[in-house]
Amino acid sequence: MKSIAYKENFSLAGWFDFKGNNTSLATEVIAGFTTFATMAYMIAVVPGILSKGGLDFESAFTVTILMTVVTTIAMALYTNRPFVLGPGLGSVAIFSFTLLGNDVPLSIAAGIVFISGILFMLVSFLGVREFVVRIIPHSVKVSVGVGIGLFIALLGFKQAGIIIADPKKNVLIFGDLASLNVIIAILGFFIVLFFVSRKIRGGIILSILLTTIIGLILGITSVPESLVSKPGSIDSMFFKLDILGALSPAYLPFLLAFFIPDFFSTLGAMLGIGAQAGYLDKDGNLPGIDKNFHVDSSATTFGALFSCPVLTTYVESSAGVEAGGRTGFTALVTAMCFALTLFLAPLAAMIPTAATAPVLMYIGIAMMGSMKKINYDDITEYLPAFVCVVMSVFSFNAGNGIAAAMLVYAFLKITTGRYKEDHWSLYLIAASMIYYFYIIAGH
Repeated sequence: MKSIAYKENFSLAGWFDFKGNNTSLATEVIAGFTTFATMAYMIAVVPGILSKGGLDFESAFTVTILMTVVTTIAMALYTNRPFVLGPGLGSVAIFSFTLLGNDVPLSIAAGIVFISGILFMLVSFLGVREFVVRIIPHSVKVSVGVGIGLFIALLGFKQAGIIIADPKKNVLIFGDLASLNVIIAILGFFIVLFFVSRKIRGGIILSILLTTIIGLILGITSVPESLVSKPGSIDSMFFKLDILGALSPAYLPFLLAFFIPDFFSTLGAMLGIGAQAGYLDKDGNLPGIDKNFHVDSSATTFGALFSCPVLTTYVESSAGVEAGGRTGFTALVTAMCFALTLFLAPLAAMIPTAATAPVLMYIGIAMMGSMKKINYDDITEYLPAFVCVVMSVFSFNAGNGIAAAMLVYAFLKITTGRYKEDHWSLYLIAASMIYYFYIIAGH
C-alpha cells in the first residue's frame, strides 16, 4: 500500500497537479503543441537576424534552440506554469545590428546581456520589483518597447529590400519594388496580415512556410541536400564574455535597452497570461510571480554565457493557455517540440529573407499599440515618449532613443517644477546619459 501511495504522489499528474489545475494529460499535450506552433517562427527568425550580425547561422540556431529548451524546462519544473521562454526579438535586433553591426565585439555584447541579467536577478531575488516599477517613468517604459518595435519593423523592410538607403541623397527610399525578392516579401506580409486578422492559430509560422514554398517555386531559395544535420558547434559563442568592457558608461543605454523591455514585458506577459488562465487573485496579483521572475532573470544571465540575447517569457504562451494548458507540463511539451528541431538547421537555413522579413515588419508595427497608454495631455510624458521612438528609428539605434528620452524627461520635470514626482536616482541616470552623448561626440 505504501508503494502504491508513493507512485501516486510522484506520478506525472501528481507532480504537475493536473487535478488541482482542472486539466488533463491530453489537454496539456495539445496546449504544448499549440504554443509551439505559435512560437515556431523564431526558429528561423532569431538565427537569421544573428547571422546578419556576423554569427554563424548553424551555431546561432543551436544556441537559440538549446537556450529555449533549457530555460523553458526550468520554468516548467520550478514554477509549474505554462510559460515558455525564448530570445526576445527586440534584444536580438539590438544585439545583432546595433552592437555587432557597429563592430562592438561579441564578448562585450554578451557582457552587456550578462550584466542586464544580473541586474534583473537582483531585482527579482531581492524583492525590489515595485521600486523598479516606480523609478522608471511610465512614458519611457511604454516608448522603449515601441521604439524597439519600429526598429524591428525597419529591419524587416530593409531586409526585404522594400526600403533602402540612397547614398546620393542620404535618405531612405523605396528599393526595387519590381524585384522578385521584394514582390515575394510584400506578398508574405499580406499573408501574415491575413492569418493574423483571421486569428488563425500558428498563423505566423504558416505565413513563413507558405512564403518559403512560393520562394521555392520562383527560385529564390532551394531545398537543401540534407533535411537534417547534427547540431552546429557552439564553440564560437560559448563563454565569450568581457564583463569589465561591458561596464563602460558608453554601453549604459544598451544595458537599459535590454533590461527595461525584458523586465516590463515579462511582468506584462505573466500578468496577462495569468489573467487568461485564471491565476490572479482578487487584487489582480499573480501568486508565486517571484518564482517566475527568478527563472526569467536567471535565464538571461545563463544565456549570456552562450552569447544569447535576452531570454524572456513569450506572450505566445497565451496560445497554449487558450487551448486549456494550465501547468508546467504544457511548457515541457513545447520545450520537447523545440528540442526536436535541433537537427533541422538545413530546413531553417533554406527559409529566405523574403519569408522572415514580413514577420519582423508585422511584429514591429504591432508593438506600436502600446502608445495608447501615453498621457497625451501631459508634455512631460508624451514628448519624451516620442523622442525615444523617433531617435530609436532615425539613428537606427534603440540605445540612443532611450538615452535621449531619459534626458528630455528629466529636463521637462525640472523645468515644470515637478521633479519631486520621480525618485532622485532617475536624475542620476539621466545625468549619465549626458556622458554617453559626450562619448559619442568624441568619436
